[in-house]
Formats: sequence, structure tokens, C-alpha cells
Amino acid sequence: MTLAPPAPVHTSTIVVPRTRRRSPRSVRKAALGVLGIVGFLGCWQLVAMAGIVSPTQLPSAVDTFSQLAKMVTDLEFWRNVGRTMTAWLIGLAIAAVLGIALGALVGMIPFLRRATHSMVEFLRPIPSVGLIPLAILAYGIQIQAALVIIVYACFWQVFVQVLYGVADIDTVARDTARSFGLTRSAQLRSLVLPTALPYIFTGLRLAAAVALILAVTAEMTIGNPGLGRTIVQAYNVGNITTVYAIVLVTGVLGLIVNLGFRAIERRALAWHQSVRGEEIL
Repeated sequence: MTLAPPAPVHTSTIVVPRTRRRSPRSVRKAALGVLGIVGFLGCWQLVAMAGIVSPTQLPSAVDTFSQLAKMVTDLEFWRNVGRTMTAWLIGLAIAAVLGIALGALVGMIPFLRRATHSMVEFLRPIPSVGLIPLAILAYGIQIQAALVIIVYACFWQVFVQVLYGVADIDTVARDTARSFGLTRSAQLRSLVLPTALPYIFTGLRLAAAVALILAVTAEMTIGNPGLGRTIVQAYNVGNITTVYAIVLVTGVLGLIVNLGFRAIERRALAWHQSVRGEEIL
């Protein structure tokens, strides 16, 4: 007597889509951030109302935001925002390209890293604002003068981070790539960039904040059109409320830049354990 083979059992796999939920920690962090801003504005208003500081030195938060509401309806205000952000973007882009390219080149060649170490340690601490007189002599009151100090300061932020990233490459992986005869370009694409990418994004995020600071500083000192020059002009005529309103605008721009770069970093490094660890928490 032969037994018939068992009938095949058909199983179906149900794929449940994974929904990304914000962790309680991130929600709590955002709530505390909003609470901190509200508390700061409340304290600012109370100090101004109590007369602890002269209104000529510290206008109230209500007056400042009222002035800001008037400014945002003026087309010239948005032109100045565009001028400042144009200098920021161009300077950051030039510094990023130079920093990544030269950082990868110097980091991959030990001889170049040893030969340039002393020069890097000498040039990096030089304050970029110290180059303002030279930039004015070279380019006058033009955007190129602002770009000189922006690129100089931001370049080191990116360049040093790329050097750290290249130095963090696993020696076994590096030796394996060499033993398989990978070219420099292949090593750069398959080994260097994946390892250095977190460092590159850190350098870009730091450079983005520095670029915005120096874009406004250059407009205040050199006189290029933009938010910085508007601050100086408002201060010279005694319009302190406008000064505080534009300072708030620069702070908001800095916050937007930082949040934007963090969002790009999380998306580009979703595979990295640092970002995956943040999602788990």
C-alpha cells in the first residue's frame, strides 16, 4: 500500500507596510523647543514692559514683530534676503567643492597629508574677518569680496572633516582594495566616499551656519547690499526696532538652514548606524 504524497500547502505572505512614527522623545524635544521660544518671547516682553532696559536699547517683542510684519510686505526686504542668501549659497557651494575634492585627495595620499599638515595648522586658525581689508582692496564693494571670507572660513570646516573621514577608513578594507588592484577612482567611489560621507555632511552643516554668519558680517563691514547693510543703516538712523526685527530674520534663516541640512543628512545617511540609532530612540 502506497501512501499518496501530502497535498501542497499554499501559504501567502502578508506584507505589512512599515509606518514611520515619531518617537516620544522627538515629540517631547519639539514641544520643549516651542515652549522655550514662547518663554523667551514672554520674558522679552515683560522686561520691556517693566522698563528694566530703555526702549531705545530694547524694544518690546510686540513692537519688534509688528515692525517685522510691515517689513515682510516690502519688496526691498525680500530682495535683501535674496542677496544675503545668494552670497551664502555661492560661497558654501565653492567651499564644499574645494573642501571635498582637496580633502579626499590629500587624505588618500599619505605623502600629501604629511607635507600639508603644518600649512593646514597654520592657515586654519586665521580669522576670516581678518581678510576683509584684502578682499575690499581686491574687489571693492562687490559680492566677490564677501565670497572671499565666506569661502575661506567654510573651506576649512569641510576640508578637515573630509580628512577625518578618510582617516577613519578601515585598514583591512584599504589593504583589500589595494590587493585587488582597485584604481584611485574606484577606491574613492567604493571605499572612501561611503566611509567619509557622515563626516562630509557634518562639515557641510557646520559650514552652512558659518557661511550665513559671514554673509551678514560681510554686508555689515564691506557694505554689500543685503540684510547686514540694512542692519547698519537702521542702526545709524536710530531705528532699533528694525535692527531687532532683522536680527530675528537672520536667526530664523539660520534655523531653517540647520533643519534643512539635518533633514538631508538623515535621508542620505538612512543606512548609517548613527541615523538608525536616532530613529530607534
